[in-house]
Amino acid sequence: MAQAKTKKTGAVGKKLVGMADVVITAAQRAKDPTFEIPIRALSNVSFNPRRGLIEMGEKKQSRSFFNVGMAKKFMQTMLVADALAELQQADLTTSLREIYYRTKHTIQDSHENTFDTQDESDPIIEDLEVSLIALREELHVRAENSGSIVGPVVFGDDGDRVDCAKLGKGGYSVPSIVEPEYLEIRRCTADFLLLVEKGTQWNRLSEDKFWRRYNCVLLTGNGQPPRGVRRLARRLHEEHKLPVYVLVDNDPWGYYIYSVVKQGSINLAFESQRMAIPKAKFIGLSSADPERYELPRNVGIKLNEKDITRAKELLNYQWFQKPAWQQEIKRMLTSGLKYELDALANKDFQYLTKKYLPRKLKEKDWLD
Repeated sequence: MAQAKTKKTGAVGKKLVGMADVVITAAQRAKDPTFEIPIRALSNVSFNPRRGLIEMGEKKQSRSFFNVGMAKKFMQTMLVADALAELQQADLTTSLREIYYRTKHTIQDSHENTFDTQDESDPIIEDLEVSLIALREELHVRAENSGSIVGPVVFGDDGDRVDCAKLGKGGYSVPSIVEPEYLEIRRCTADFLLLVEKGTQWNRLSEDKFWRRYNCVLLTGNGQPPRGVRRLARRLHEEHKLPVYVLVDNDPWGYYIYSVVKQGSINLAFESQRMAIPKAKFIGLSSADPERYELPRNVGIKLNEKDITRAKELLNYQWFQKPAWQQEIKRMLTSGLKYELDALANKDFQYLTKKYLPRKLKEKDWLD
């Protein structure tokens, strides 16, 4: 364990030192220090249908010190890179917020701050991730824990044994860094993993012991799943061969959450192969379910202009071009309504766990 940790830390640390070497070498040669940052935008990603992943293209933008329009961003990038190198050397982890404060100061003999808000420093870390081909977690930067897991899986966390079947209905709080050198999956006897969008529905499933009756792992990121949750889902899928089913609201935002789990995201396209789960299945809530499960229209919510615009954008994404998905999204637009998972409570408080999901699993009623 310790050996693997040292090896990975050293590799990332060398990349950060390499950035400094570029600047020093350029200065010694009286040249403009410059480095290139891959562009993190839809214009620079493509969908690989064979691999089922969103992949980053080769477009890059230069960032140089002698360019007046780029000088501040160049300086900010080097400040953050220096802070990250310090973490590597000390073998410490820290938060996005602490990186902001560590690199914030007023430039000597001026009233100019290196950073005014955290909104300036966070994107710099993302730039460095994609430039160094290293996840934020490998740079030793963590986010707040924002996920929960319960079920027949045992972790090793900093020397402690964590049995997620014996932690009550609250489960285990998923850390933001879940790489093997930080979080060991010691045992997993589940038959599948259910990734739930909303914490409220995860709570219902956990309280009703759905995971025990159906021998599954219940995982949630409380909305758009953070990296730790997505990466842990990928590890359980890859290392323990668990099928992954995604349960989200019936709206454009739920569809997109599913696609991020399945194909990856635009911002993290460079790491889709470690984050995405191409074989993940969408188990609902689908646009056909209100009729199939006899949900009254009055529990639906009228689509607003933002919903409609987003749905039309999804229709044009290459990874939503499958006929079944085109039909799914168009059916929602035609109905003019979206449905939250919470609407199932209109039938019964335990309808999700006692009727809806059991039927879905039995009939294999999901979208790929």
